[in-house]
Amino acid sequence: MLITALIGQKGGTGKTTTSLGLAVAAARAGQAAAIIDLDPQANAANWKDRRKAPNPAVVSAQVSRLRQTLKTAREHGAEFVVIDTPGKSDSAAVEAARSADLVLIPARPQIFDLETLPAMRDLLRVAGSAPAYLVLNGLHPQARKQADEAKAMIRDSCGLPVCPVHLCQRASYAEAPMNGLAPQELDPDGKAAAELEQLYRFILQQLTRTTAQHE
Repeated sequence: MLITALIGQKGGTGKTTTSLGLAVAAARAGQAAAIIDLDPQANAANWKDRRKAPNPAVVSAQVSRLRQTLKTAREHGAEFVVIDTPGKSDSAAVEAARSADLVLIPARPQIFDLETLPAMRDLLRVAGSAPAYLVLNGLHPQARKQADEAKAMIRDSCGLPVCPVHLCQRASYAEAPMNGLAPQELDPDGKAAAELEQLYRFILQQLTRTTAQHE
């Protein structure tokens, strides 16, 4: 079972939207996927209530029950699990990072998001330094130069590895959840679908590489 945690120090960075997209990408690839929703707002769980397809499963859980929830997911055959965390909860972020094989930190290229990154770096050290990548989110679709500059600046200033895949501002990210869908289900041939597929494949590559190193 592969476990990816999405964490951050503030809301509005796209953790839940990215979690949904990754879990659906896994489901579309034939994996039994699950989302563990640690956010008291339960946005992922509410999304599941609007959804007709059974895969991915979504479980709303308290931080104190995370390990037990993961154990249950494994016993029920889950292959790809995404942990979605609240916008501001160090305890949830630490526990999720400790439990994960890989951590993603979605952030928008805005000063308020970027100012949280040193604290996230320190939090990851407390959690045991699971492999982690910052994922830039909400970029203008034409802002390729801005994306490259932001990635380089983050690497140099915060010391956090930056995912080569970034997510752009696209209407389907906002529209799809209203119907219990992910962007790649609303528009399978759209650019948001391609971004999420690339991010999913990047995760698999990193986890495969990490597993090989430990063998």
